[in-house]
Amino acid sequence: MAEVASELLPLLRVYKDGSVERLSGSPMVLPSPDEDPETGVSSKDITISENPKISARVYLPKLAQPISTQKLPILFYTHGGGFCFESAFSLVETKLMNALVSEAKVVAISIEYRLAPEHPLPIAYEDSWSALQWVASHSVNNGGFDNKEPWLARFGDFDRVFVAGDSAGANIAHHVVMRAGREKLAGGVKILGAFLTHPYFWGSKPVGSEDTRDFEKLLPSLVWKFLCPNVAGGADNPMINVVSPEAPTLAQLGCRRLLVSVAELDVLRDRGILYYNAVKESGWEGEVELVQVEGEDHAFHILKYETENARKMIKRLASFVLKQ
Repeated sequence: MAEVASELLPLLRVYKDGSVERLSGSPMVLPSPDEDPETGVSSKDITISENPKISARVYLPKLAQPISTQKLPILFYTHGGGFCFESAFSLVETKLMNALVSEAKVVAISIEYRLAPEHPLPIAYEDSWSALQWVASHSVNNGGFDNKEPWLARFGDFDRVFVAGDSAGANIAHHVVMRAGREKLAGGVKILGAFLTHPYFWGSKPVGSEDTRDFEKLLPSLVWKFLCPNVAGGADNPMINVVSPEAPTLAQLGCRRLLVSVAELDVLRDRGILYYNAVKESGWEGEVELVQVEGEDHAFHILKYETENARKMIKRLASFVLKQ
């Protein structure tokens, strides 16, 4: 039996041989190439890059019009899980994407970025940026990549590209959109909008209604300290505290529209509100909106996907994408 080196309970256990046992997360499920029976959405798994290994699940809604002429918004999605668990291929993330794709009528790609602690941050950011560049390359005939995905090339509308994520995936989405404000995407593609649901942002000091006595024992504090024990600035590093003095100005956000969603009972709620206000005050020239859901906890629309509030949340996110 391998000897335990460290633990982040109830999420994972690291052994002295370097292996990691993930104790949380939903089971893996296969894609539905012949349509999901509940939503009619088709999905398949693809490889974006062999080295580094980056894969994804791609989704296509049931198409009403002749498929040769219909162009759909593109949704680029990064899953949550504290940077260290969950998967683009998991049950709950697949349920989420099927519902979103069906409601918003988008062609979507959910990225399987490499997880910490084996692949420490900023690797998840680099993987996601590389994946977005690969997606953008489909907008031009010779985009510099050999492995084109037919659903993106045939159905994707590269004037309507959206970036999104939940929890740690929302953190990743933020950093991807910030980078798009500094660097060009292939083919000159621009990000039209982004939505961040229950984003995992944090800091060294409590804000709003966060517990001042046991702040260091809160799960966001524990996860960050476990995954990034030696990072400069600790919990005020700009990777996790995107409103810290060292973080780049939010005026650089590389999209035109932004939606931030928070849940009343979520420990991360006040960070999302702080972020929303910071974006508003940054001088960013885009349009930002905040959605607050009462009586719900973190990632409720994913973990409790069969509830009425989950369905309402999916409709709200879809309406953001569909807004003309």
